[in-house]
Amino acid sequence: MIGRIVEVAEDRRHLFLSRGFLVVQDTAGDRKKLGQVPLDDVTAVIGNAHGLSYTNNLLVALAQRGIPFVLCAANHNVAGMVWPVDGNYQQAKRFDAQIAASQPLKKRLWAEIVKSKLRAQAAVLETIGAAHAPLLALVRKVRSGDPDNMEAQGARRYWNLLFGDNFRRDTQGIGLNAMLNYGYTILRATTARAVVAAGLHPTIGLHHSNQGNAMRLVDDLMEPFRPIIDLQILYLHQNGENEVSPETKRATVKVLYDDLQTEIGVTPVTVCVQNLATSLSQVLMGEKDQLDLPLTALPVCLAALCRQV
Repeated sequence: MIGRIVEVAEDRRHLFLSRGFLVVQDTAGDRKKLGQVPLDDVTAVIGNAHGLSYTNNLLVALAQRGIPFVLCAANHNVAGMVWPVDGNYQQAKRFDAQIAASQPLKKRLWAEIVKSKLRAQAAVLETIGAAHAPLLALVRKVRSGDPDNMEAQGARRYWNLLFGDNFRRDTQGIGLNAMLNYGYTILRATTARAVVAAGLHPTIGLHHSNQGNAMRLVDDLMEPFRPIIDLQILYLHQNGENEVSPETKRATVKVLYDDLQTEIGVTPVTVCVQNLATSLSQVLMGEKDQLDLPLTALPVCLAALCRQV
């Protein structure tokens, strides 16, 4: 399903449920209604402002539809997420399969994800005319479980080639870092919904192991799609945008609905994320052998725009 990501970024807003609609109301003055969206059209709700209030009925309705409610802290980082207890009719079986998955299987699947991410990063660099061969060379060196941490080696080369020698990735940083944070937040919300819809538990990861992270599997599965966000932020930067704004937010969300090339034809990024989560559940259940990862790492239209700049 392709739905809308709804972000509430203005202060003094109240969110509530009315006849199947998510309604946003101003809490100041005459408390007028500012807008409404059918819940069935929503992929995720992002609370990204101070002074928000919302009803329990709305949170329950979102959870019943498998729609994550994302709570953002400073600098557009995710502080928390509300997701449903029941997300799929085979959920218990798939939880069991996640827990029972062997280490060799999890290591093999993580290696697939790392290779896909490195290929995507190389495609980003190739698009902007930067040296991409070193990242492709790392793909061939990825072993089961990525014990040599080729992912981190790729990142060290990638960021400087993408944004220049002075750039340092900092989740608490401003400017480009804050723009990346926002992009990853909406990607994380999209991936969380896909994970829950596939009947998987977001905390039971393949590789990420931080004991304080309740979304380890989400963070595993979003890795191959991060470079799509990176390229979009680069494109905005090339066009003079260096801060998070309503315009850059809309442009960043839009890229999740662009098409990627898959084995069955062009498919929107959001659907590719869903397909990856579903394929993981099938692999864990012994129904297939490989993850469904996109054949091409970048949306065709976005890559073309970056080449023109």
